[in-house]
Amino acid sequence: MLKIMASRHAAFYSPLLAAVAAGFLEEEGLDAAYSVLGPGQRSHPLIRDGAVDVMQSAVSSNWKPMERGESPLAVHFAQINRRDGFFLCARVPDPSFEWTRLEGSAVIADHGAQPMAMLRYAARCHGVDWSRVRVIDAGAPEQMAATFRAGQGDYVHLQGPAPQQLELEGAGFAVASVGAAMPPVAFSSLCASREFISSDACRAFTRAFGRAKQWVQQAPAEEVASRQASYFPNVAQEALAQAIGAYQKLGCWEGGVEIPRDLYEQALNVFEAAGDVARRHAYDDVCVAPPV
Repeated sequence: MLKIMASRHAAFYSPLLAAVAAGFLEEEGLDAAYSVLGPGQRSHPLIRDGAVDVMQSAVSSNWKPMERGESPLAVHFAQINRRDGFFLCARVPDPSFEWTRLEGSAVIADHGAQPMAMLRYAARCHGVDWSRVRVIDAGAPEQMAATFRAGQGDYVHLQGPAPQQLELEGAGFAVASVGAAMPPVAFSSLCASREFISSDACRAFTRAFGRAKQWVQQAPAEEVASRQASYFPNVAQEALAQAIGAYQKLGCWEGGVEIPRDLYEQALNVFEAAGDVARRHAYDDVCVAPPV
């Protein structure tokens, strides 16, 4: 049984979800168990101890542990997304939204290291003085959406399908895509131990993932949503399909399986701008070629 874990659960990671839910792993003769990283859990120890075979994460997740001297660390071998997948939702539709409207506003923002670094980078690309933004930490994404529904904040910063569900309820409206507001970047990827990456199981997994990634980019969003609906029991299938369609249009899943070096370097640019890395970490210390 292949043990797959996501550090976050969202439609943004549809290539990985589809590998499990749409039968691509089964076609390779693989059984898989899918789970989501829990509070207090850390990906690298789970992989090191064999509790997880493949983890959805990000190249940036290696940098702080590397700076602390932690070893061994998982290595990243396949790219999921080449753009940020967060949206800003407002309380009313705003087709002429400009990023400078965040100045003087209250933003319920995801305080994860990468989502926050990317949000600040996108805002900076659009001339926002971040010191003038009132940033609210409401906790996990579910708590963020609930806080916004309860009337707090002018904007909320969420991954799909949460913004699309808010819109379906009339509780919020996506006014900006963070991914569209900044350059392509190595946002999320798959990592594993070096030992697992050299295995036949990982080669089979990577073949399945590559086909799943191509399928979610090209298939009708409604079809992808129908195959993944059971993984989102509290989300309307219409909202899920809208989120998948938005990611297809944004080009999040374009490209092959390998993590491009230029997108890795752009991720470093973002974290350098945020002051979240002590040095530029070499691509070859974090990433390897896919095992197929």
